[in-house]
Amino acid sequence: MADMADITADALDDHFLAELGQQFRVDAVRATSHAGSGHATSSMSAADLMAVLLARYLRYDFDWPGHPGNDHLILSKGHASPLLYAAYKAAGAVTDEELLSFRELGSRLEGHPTPRLPWVDVATGSLGQGLPVGVGVALSGRRLDPMPYRVWVISGDSEMAEGSVWEAMEHAGYEGLANLTLIVDVNRLGQRGPTRHEWDLDAYARRIRAFGWHTVECDGHDPASIDAAYSEALSVSDRPTAVLARTMKGRGVAAVQDREGMHGKPVPDAEEAVGELGGVRDLRVEVRRPGAATAPRVPHGVEADLPRYEAGEQVATRNAYGQALAAVGRDRRDIVALDGEVSDSTRSEYFAKEHPDRFFECYIAEQELVATAVGMQVRGWTPFVSTFAAFLTRAHDFLRMAAVSRAGLSVAGSHAGVSIGEDGPSQMGLEDLAMFRAIHGSTVLYPCDGNATARLVAEMADGEGLRYLRTSRGKSPVIYDPAERFPVGGSKLLRSSEEDRLTVVAAGVTVHEALAAADRLAGEGIPVRVIDLYSVKPVDAAALREAAERTGCLLTVEDHHPEGGLGDAVLDAFTDGRPAPRLIRLAVENMPGSATPEEQLREAGIDAEAIAAAVRRHVAASGAAAA
Repeated sequence: MADMADITADALDDHFLAELGQQFRVDAVRATSHAGSGHATSSMSAADLMAVLLARYLRYDFDWPGHPGNDHLILSKGHASPLLYAAYKAAGAVTDEELLSFRELGSRLEGHPTPRLPWVDVATGSLGQGLPVGVGVALSGRRLDPMPYRVWVISGDSEMAEGSVWEAMEHAGYEGLANLTLIVDVNRLGQRGPTRHEWDLDAYARRIRAFGWHTVECDGHDPASIDAAYSEALSVSDRPTAVLARTMKGRGVAAVQDREGMHGKPVPDAEEAVGELGGVRDLRVEVRRPGAATAPRVPHGVEADLPRYEAGEQVATRNAYGQALAAVGRDRRDIVALDGEVSDSTRSEYFAKEHPDRFFECYIAEQELVATAVGMQVRGWTPFVSTFAAFLTRAHDFLRMAAVSRAGLSVAGSHAGVSIGEDGPSQMGLEDLAMFRAIHGSTVLYPCDGNATARLVAEMADGEGLRYLRTSRGKSPVIYDPAERFPVGGSKLLRSSEEDRLTVVAAGVTVHEALAAADRLAGEGIPVRVIDLYSVKPVDAAALREAAERTGCLLTVEDHHPEGGLGDAVLDAFTDGRPAPRLIRLAVENMPGSATPEEQLREAGIDAEAIAAAVRRHVAASGAAAA
């Protein structure tokens, strides 16, 4: 142990802060070396930045992670997790023994931080996400539940190349988020070599100031300089602040300091490095706790007076979504809605007009749109995110990381499939079902009429994890009674008889095509079963298995590419080893152009006539085989 005689435990003492920074470096070296992997050098560059923050500025009750007044610390450069864990150790939140469980099976101290640790708000490590999410947390404290907490985001300089960072810069600057401080660890080196701007702090400052931020530069290894920078950040009351700190990667160990090729590795000789850093320390920091704060009221359960549509009425499911969202927002004060400048198309404008204080326009920045929602749910809000289904592909990594963060939010993608018509393929969401189905723990819903949509919006408000609702642009006839229930994981049997020759499984717009085909085929003496598989994930496996047993063949029809959509979802019901039925799949396999919705469905081979033709071929082939 280092000689502690001349080290004061007073967090206001610069000598103590310097020693605390060295302790963080030592612990990063020890943790990564014990694990045999990890990012030691990236942790060492930001050690002094973390030391001053933890000891002098952070307001946090580690015994009560859910304290509504707690500051929020987001380590955007999540690969530097050893630094974060070293800080938790200094705060008394984890033991030295747990620190050395870094990256081991079952350990809470994963290679990149996740909310398995109660003090971690969101998972980080996919670079360029910490600041965008931090904007959502800070925005909550300004517009939704005014609180004195501050959001601190520690970022690496390499991730400043990510476009999502600049979406966040624009959003935070526009909103004047003075409760947000970005700390950029400018250590000059990325994974494979120098960063674009290396140590040119002014290059970063010019760009950041252009987005309406205040900037301050400092020596990232001088506690007094860091302290002055943080103090200046707190004094700015009309805009966010970026602290640009010049640091050295691998600071304090000659074998790795400012050297290329050392990224993502333990130091070559841990014992020598610890000695060079002055030995193992056990300094503790009494982190200041926040003042009293009132938690926002978060009601549970939906008893909303949902919109009701009469049978035969023509209703676009996007309209039903907007009207239902406004109704749920009337009942639930925790509901917030966010849109990417298409609210007049997604119909989230209904919510915006009725609840303007809980509506957030994120403009055409889909990554920031999703990240803001993730940040808001950290504060206990229940976000609904709306944009075109096609544009959500831009935000896929944020959706993926939302699942890693155990985040709870609802997403609505409108204008899905070729059925949108003349706008053409750039506007058609034809990959969205596959994208959302692939996300861990997700729920994927695709209603076919207004009443089903309204009920599913209410289901989403009470759901967990990532929930996706696919809506359609065009109007379709209402087929369900307003009192009908639509549980997640369910389906609806719309046509059936003892003589059914085949089961058509459809969702959304193709349900109506399937019903039209069934009626046409019935007139030809070919009865078919029709299932509305409105819950695409999880699927109603029991209903699909029963249909397969009774009819022997399932025909799936979807306004989506064949990969990963409805057909693959149906196959999931038959992956338990039991015999699978014959499966016929109709999906969008062509590259659409511009045409009317009816022409698009016909050209894609997913309209009523295409379904009927596929059934006739199956019946003919079955008859020939029997003969």
